[in-house]
Amino acid sequence: MRVLTVAAAAFSVWVVYANLFTISDPLVLGILFVSGIYAIMFVAIGATPRAPNHVPIYDWALSLASVACGLYFFLNAGAIADRISLLDPFTPAELFFGSMLLFLTLEATRRTTGLGLTGVVVLFLIYNLFGYLLPPPFGHGISEYSYLLDILVFTTDGVFGVPIQVVASYVFLFVMFGTFLSKSGGGEFFFNVAALLTGRSRGGPAKIAVISSGLYGTMSGSPTSDVVATGSITIPVMKRLGYSPRFAGAVEVAASTGGSAMPPIMGSAAFILAEYTGVAYNQVVIAALVPALLYYLGVFSQVHLRAVRLDLRPSDGEIPSLKETFRVGWVFLIPIVGIVVALMSGYSPTFTAGIGVLTAVLAAMLLRATRLSPWQIVEGLGETTLRILPVAGACAAAGLVIGGLSMTGLGMKAANVILVISNSEPILTLVIAAVVTIILGLGMPTPSAYILAAVLVGPALAKLGYPVLESHMFLLYYAVLSALTPPIAVAALAAAAIADEDPFKIAFTAVKLAIIGFLLPFAFIWNPGLLLLSDPLTNVVAIIGGTLGTIAVALSVEGFGMPNVRQVERPLLAALAVLAIAPWTLVSIVGIVGIAALLARHVLQSRMLEAQRPAGQS
Repeated sequence: MRVLTVAAAAFSVWVVYANLFTISDPLVLGILFVSGIYAIMFVAIGATPRAPNHVPIYDWALSLASVACGLYFFLNAGAIADRISLLDPFTPAELFFGSMLLFLTLEATRRTTGLGLTGVVVLFLIYNLFGYLLPPPFGHGISEYSYLLDILVFTTDGVFGVPIQVVASYVFLFVMFGTFLSKSGGGEFFFNVAALLTGRSRGGPAKIAVISSGLYGTMSGSPTSDVVATGSITIPVMKRLGYSPRFAGAVEVAASTGGSAMPPIMGSAAFILAEYTGVAYNQVVIAALVPALLYYLGVFSQVHLRAVRLDLRPSDGEIPSLKETFRVGWVFLIPIVGIVVALMSGYSPTFTAGIGVLTAVLAAMLLRATRLSPWQIVEGLGETTLRILPVAGACAAAGLVIGGLSMTGLGMKAANVILVISNSEPILTLVIAAVVTIILGLGMPTPSAYILAAVLVGPALAKLGYPVLESHMFLLYYAVLSALTPPIAVAALAAAAIADEDPFKIAFTAVKLAIIGFLLPFAFIWNPGLLLLSDPLTNVVAIIGGTLGTIAVALSVEGFGMPNVRQVERPLLAALAVLAIAPWTLVSIVGIVGIAALLARHVLQSRMLEAQRPAGQS
């Protein structure tokens, strides 16, 4: 609908203007953003999958109700900010508009994320209202609806809390950056770079999927949208060349999921992590760089080894040359460099995102092939707003959960239960934290999964003395990986439709391909050098150990693709990988040398076997 596109584009323009030039009050920004995004959401997203093509009257009513709530809260923002929570009584108007906004948030969550997250939020609301009936340690003393409404709607701890403030500022701008970069041809450029690097090697299409999905995923921040965007190209190509639908879909799922942990953008959850923990975003980006690269090295290595073992063919399509790839594509490096320089220079994420948007648009205008027409710019602005709708719905709902947890103290109670179950054993606590985070993330967007884990599990890790950045990066990784973990595995569901395969089969294969992702959080908790948080020597040794350890894990899972590999070497490689990432330099060096020696022996063996083959035999 053209009118919807224009309205969504106008909202995008307001968000840019408000963030970069006018509004500094987070409450006012949250109020106007929530009401505006809800007004568009109820028109853009139908109440059910079978909703009519036209906008029914009840959707217009919800949209107008969102605008009315926004006007009321905006006009009374000063009085709301000065209220003494839980002491000042509600006026009838406050009670009416507060209740309306609470209802609109639940309906917005249902429409954008489905019944899963909505059900979780409703359960937390029921607990907030009736938890006083429960025995210790889970009971609480709050029972009045007005108390609940006060915290969730009339403070910055609920709907207008940290999650929605992050979405309303730099998440929105970074999504806009990715939209314009993709719209001007950046996605095709990244795909061509991946094809140029790996297309002519064995398993080329699968390797193209790994690299292109990682590059695209750092823009989209959503495993599901990444699968749809890049998988619609890579999965059919892999199937056409003889790859099984299960393997083709799993490669795309594993590669797309990691994009949410790939700097410099990392999806919205990383921004929420920075805001929630108080750690500067550029520090989060630096800490996340090595683990993200190791994740993709692990997936890439397993894909290569599988291709060697199954003798998968390279791509049969035309591979672009270096000149063809960069003849136009060089312009897309300008905004990437601009963002990295701004982050490293210490600028705020909002200002950095603004630089990214500006440079992406200007860079696209440099060449005729990438130039955007005025209507394409309007479409890009409108598409940004429409792409942010699910994130906004999820984060507004997460705000309700956070507000309720802070009101009842459930977060600390859950942490105490986790510590009792684990007997405060550090390793067991981390295992429970990982499992709980994955369960919380089943079927949920990554930001919601991380937020729930941060407030329910994070305090347990803090009580054991784990540093803030390491422990929250740990939770973020498992929130990201929940997208490919059975039984729900939303990214696998998206791939299944393209690959025409059972999503459970795709999900289980994707877990195997992404096995290094499940091990990395334990590794960087054990050795902070993998997050570049130790001294320079320890950091360097950790990077070398992490690189060889990742390859060793891939080898132990997939084998060498050679018939003469002894099975005993697989557990030996896994043990050496543990030594290689140890936080003690000498122990790490022992593991590094052991892995290098085994790799060197098998490379020499492989060359000798190749030399002994009769000429012309492949």
